[in-house]
Amino acid sequence: MILKKATVLIVDDDPDVLTAVKLLLKTEVQEVITEKNPENLNWLLQRNEVDIVLLDMNFNSAINTGNEGLYWLRKIKEWKPGVCIIMITAYGDIDLAVRSLKEGANDFIVKPWHNEKLIGTIRELLDKKEGVKAVKSSVKSTSGDTSILGESEVMQDIFHKVNKIAPTDANILLLGENGTGKDLMAKAIHERSLRADKPFVKVDVGALTDTLFESELFGHKKGAYTDAREDRPGRFEDAHGGTLFLDEIGNISLQQQAKLLTVLQNRQVTRLGTNKPVDVDIRLICATNLPLYELANENRFRKDLIYRINTVEINMPALRKRNEDIVILARHFAKLYAGKYLKPSVDFDATALQKLKAYNYPGNVRELQYTIERAVIMADESLLKADDLIFSIMETQADIVVDDDNVPLSTMEKNAILRVIEKHNGNITRAAKELGLTRTALYRRLSKYDI
Repeated sequence: MILKKATVLIVDDDPDVLTAVKLLLKTEVQEVITEKNPENLNWLLQRNEVDIVLLDMNFNSAINTGNEGLYWLRKIKEWKPGVCIIMITAYGDIDLAVRSLKEGANDFIVKPWHNEKLIGTIRELLDKKEGVKAVKSSVKSTSGDTSILGESEVMQDIFHKVNKIAPTDANILLLGENGTGKDLMAKAIHERSLRADKPFVKVDVGALTDTLFESELFGHKKGAYTDAREDRPGRFEDAHGGTLFLDEIGNISLQQQAKLLTVLQNRQVTRLGTNKPVDVDIRLICATNLPLYELANENRFRKDLIYRINTVEINMPALRKRNEDIVILARHFAKLYAGKYLKPSVDFDATALQKLKAYNYPGNVRELQYTIERAVIMADESLLKADDLIFSIMETQADIVVDDDNVPLSTMEKNAILRVIEKHNGNITRAAKELGLTRTALYRRLSKYDI
């Protein structure tokens, strides 16, 4: 939408703010509506085609908690789900501002604002609302093939949130199935942050035993245990000044959670074998494939730790829920691997495109990536056909189960696991990734089937 055609509603109990915004916007937009009393919001929204609401966080100067603004934010989302909302706060409190984004706000500004910035924010939201993008829709990392691409609405929302949150030090929890790109998103967030020139340290905490957990994260002193032959800093110290990414956070034990919580609260680590704490300055990003409601089970995960790691959560959608991005991603991977394997330019014919769009992708973007890589390597021609696209062994096994009622599902699952483990020469990490499981979940199945 063109800015000149927009209607903007400003809700603030400070008449000076209303006057200032109206004077600023009256030559920029079609109509500016001002209102001191948020009780009139529903009436105004029903009688006007409002495109943007500028909403104050506080309407009671004696309280100043921001809860009033959050209440009216929820009401606006209930009454007019499609309207864009920019929160106004005088406090610059990142937790409060971030909370408004989690509640559904599109953006926030801090008083006193820069006029050009406010106008630019309004214009950007209007463009986004209409799907008008001057540049390709992506969040990019500078490391190899780590572009996160997408033109779907759900990915646009994620890109916008990342652009707002990345420059802050807010802790981030990435949620989503295996293969949705949580590790790439963590790296992209780091590279868009103010810590971009500092270390980015990743740890797969779900694979660590209790002893290795402490040593790996907090470090150890020489002689702290049998194999500790020298002093070694842990990953917290390695990431000092930068970003620490803890992958598979949902799989750590309650005992490990307690130790991690203590470090995050104190911002200090104590190496094994010493009593001397070391200050650490890190930006924390965590990831898990568990749904948040499952993670919030007190018998499995401490709620106080969830609050600590989850200032902002980003849900990475399954590829089947962003179907319009499949062809974009497929062409990206085709170009990437054609260059890597010195192949001519690669594209897809109509049958290949139809097959790509019809598939369910249990392994998500990672499965699509590996499928395209195999196709580029094996294809004899530069135009890939449907027969060139061979999807995962798990999908093949599922088809066999459906066609043969005499074979138990447990037998088919066991056989599929055996084939994938054999394919990767016993490498459990790689096997788990192809199967769409965590290492812990795969180990449980190995025990279940006595493999």
